[in-house]
Amino acid sequence: MDNKGPVDVRIIVEGASDVESVSRALQRVSLGAKYHITISSIVPTTSLEIALRAVEGADIVLIATDVDQTGRELADKFREALRGHVGHIERMKLPYGHDVEYLDPDLIREEIENAIIRAGLQTLTGIRSLSDMKERLEECREKLDETVAENTALRDENTRLQGEVEAGNERIESLRGELSQLEEKFRLLEGEYSKLETRFSELEDKELLETFSITDLWRETFGEEPDDLERIYFVTDHIKPEGIILGQGSIAAPSREDAVEWLRIIKSALVFTEKDEESS
Repeated sequence: MDNKGPVDVRIIVEGASDVESVSRALQRVSLGAKYHITISSIVPTTSLEIALRAVEGADIVLIATDVDQTGRELADKFREALRGHVGHIERMKLPYGHDVEYLDPDLIREEIENAIIRAGLQTLTGIRSLSDMKERLEECREKLDETVAENTALRDENTRLQGEVEAGNERIESLRGELSQLEEKFRLLEGEYSKLETRFSELEDKELLETFSITDLWRETFGEEPDDLERIYFVTDHIKPEGIILGQGSIAAPSREDAVEWLRIIKSALVFTEKDEESS
């Protein structure tokens, strides 16, 4: 069984005579059993302020006015003033120039029922619209959840990328420091290379000498040991050959052939010297 209370319906009429007409009509119908509604009040007024206080919070408000121009205008004013303060507003038309004593209550009852039915049908339309709105709202919520998830993922990705950027910046600074050190080392190497290049150029300009052992070279050339190295030095110092240097048991010459040639000259000189000494 539905425990929800009956629909609260309130009726606004223009005057006290209309209250009597509507009340007589309602005696001929059981709205509670038929429509699960209750007429909680009939308000006789043309004042917007009084009407607003009297029907505030009602589920349905029926505005009962005459069918003439004045009645339509009054109904429109009530509708505009009550919009948003009650559930639904519906106009019901009373016969123009009616006489309460002779007015058929069935006509008013029928108009009340028709107004209630119209309100119900429009409410059903509103329910369908509300259902559609709920579906759209649910779709929007799902999209919102997806958007929130995407946004969260993007924030996480952004945080990760920011971390990578910071790490990259730190690496760049480190590489800049290393580059600065390498540039300094390169400048030093350039200086050393320049010195070596100059030294090499100087060495290229000079005729390099090879060094040989006098004893070994003498033995290989003449098959004997040299008698006196000091005499060999003496002859060499006396003649001062170009590109030949003797000392410390070694001979320095541009080549082995030059060294051997000089030793041959020394040996010949020593032979002549010995002969001169013997003749004396």
